[in-house]
Amino acid sequence: MSTLYIVATPIGNLQDITFRALETLKAVGVVACEDTRRTLTLLTHFNIKVKLLSCRSENEKFAGRKVIDALNHGLDVAYASDAGTPAVSDPGAVLARLAWSAGHKVVPIPGASAFSALVSVACGMDKTVVFEGFLSPRAGRRKARLKELLASGAAFVLYESPFRVVKLFGDLAEFDSERFVCLGREMTKIHEEYIRGSSADVFKTLTERDVQDGKLKGEFAVYVSGKPDAALN
Repeated sequence: MSTLYIVATPIGNLQDITFRALETLKAVGVVACEDTRRTLTLLTHFNIKVKLLSCRSENEKFAGRKVIDALNHGLDVAYASDAGTPAVSDPGAVLARLAWSAGHKVVPIPGASAFSALVSVACGMDKTVVFEGFLSPRAGRRKARLKELLASGAAFVLYESPFRVVKLFGDLAEFDSERFVCLGREMTKIHEEYIRGSSADVFKTLTERDVQDGKLKGEFAVYVSGKPDAALN
């Protein structure tokens, strides 16, 4: 029985990779990955040479057959998405299911995750936190789901692109202008930033920057408190 290792990789700062992740990537026979170019950059930085196999969300089921074939031939395989923990708003879940169904072990190599990183510094006081990931790019679906999440009573975490983050906060401010939020931008990277406050205040900040700079840059994660009156004390 071979093993598929689901390996978390840095979300920005390469020094966030774990010793165990490095040892696993060195030891396996194949590294399957979301983008071979991104993973090759990581492996080259740590002087790791290993065979790479593309396994993106678009071809995960098809590529997964090649991974299963490698496992069936006695090779251990590691899977890494572009950044963070696979299967957390990233490919990896389909591959893990295929490997388990084929009788192989599926083992996590824990590490960086934008979700857990943001929750740890959000300054929220919620016991329950729901991970939602990316909402629909369609305005109607996005707003409908956002209303459901705001009414749930639980905090939630979203991911958003620089092209839609202002629209997201416009919706949040419209539905509950006083809801406490924390926006994480470019986490662990050079321009790392956290903006906390009411949804209306953060929306104002983002709108001013968008007008001034012409475009917001970076990758965004958003923590939204589950309590309508939640605030920093």
